[in-house]
Amino acid sequence: MKRFLTPGKLLGAFLAIVVVTVGLLLVLPDDGSYIFLPDEPHLVDPVVEVEGGQPPDDEGGLHFVDVIVRRPSIAERLLPGVFHDGASLVPAHAVNPAGLDEADRRRSSLQVMSRSQRVAAAVALREAGHDVEATENGALVVQVLPDTPAAGRLHPADVIVEVDGTRIDTVARLRAVLAERRPGQEVSVAVRRGDERLSLEFRLAADPQDPARGVLGVLVEQSVDIGLPLDVEIDAGNIGGPSAGLAFALGVLEELGRDVDRGLLVAITGSLALDGSVGAVGGIKQKAIGAREAGIEVFLVPAGDNAEEARRHAEGMRIVPVESFQQALQALATAAENGQD
Repeated sequence: MKRFLTPGKLLGAFLAIVVVTVGLLLVLPDDGSYIFLPDEPHLVDPVVEVEGGQPPDDEGGLHFVDVIVRRPSIAERLLPGVFHDGASLVPAHAVNPAGLDEADRRRSSLQVMSRSQRVAAAVALREAGHDVEATENGALVVQVLPDTPAAGRLHPADVIVEVDGTRIDTVARLRAVLAERRPGQEVSVAVRRGDERLSLEFRLAADPQDPARGVLGVLVEQSVDIGLPLDVEIDAGNIGGPSAGLAFALGVLEELGRDVDRGLLVAITGSLALDGSVGAVGGIKQKAIGAREAGIEVFLVPAGDNAEEARRHAEGMRIVPVESFQQALQALATAAENGQD
């Protein structure tokens, strides 16, 4: 005897298949991309502790902002805007061109964050009138470009200390040495990676902007040993990257007694160099949305493209572009005095 499913049972079976399929789409990761999502701003004060300093007790507050970065599910990749407001899909090679696995990528990001915290402390203490010792000790890799000799071999947070036997203590020295090399030429590069020293061989590629110039394919900043006159502890937990440098420097200064926020709710993003200059950051769309939804009044961002992108998502939140630590201090004072951008 043949048995046939009733229409009700057929519908139930179909719905079960749909539920299982949707569930799998929501859970199974897409390895070809990352998803960027807004996060809530984080108060700077609880994560900064300065020897002899006092937490601010006035209204307002300084906040640093970050972006949730993770692998998307297949469904999130297909319809990112349906599941999350402000979501952006980014190709994996753009997030991690060094080819690290997820654990190594996170470790490298935390190392960069640790360095940015020390630079932030140095900039703030200098502003407060303290002497800060800084010794140049190499060229710090901050980004590895895809499809270059360095891709998959050099990592963010590596420090280049030698090229073909020549000591590299400054970024200028690295550029001068590489300027003497041509595309296709092999070079031996010594790097400091954590507690290890590695020796790697590279065949230089041609610079797309100057075909006669040989390049490794990295963006670098000055690496320095910093001696602080006061103990400064900054604990941002598992948040990585360099983009909270400006926020931490302002927070250190406020703990030393300076009224930085002027009673305003302020969010800040921007990498910070030892000379006080502010550099561009990623994820500005998500950071602006997160700050706006949290009721932030003033959002300090790096001048240029970052500021333009932040304004597109501000919806009334005041965007203040800055190029330096000093300019950030002045901008907050001005914003508090007259309420102008």
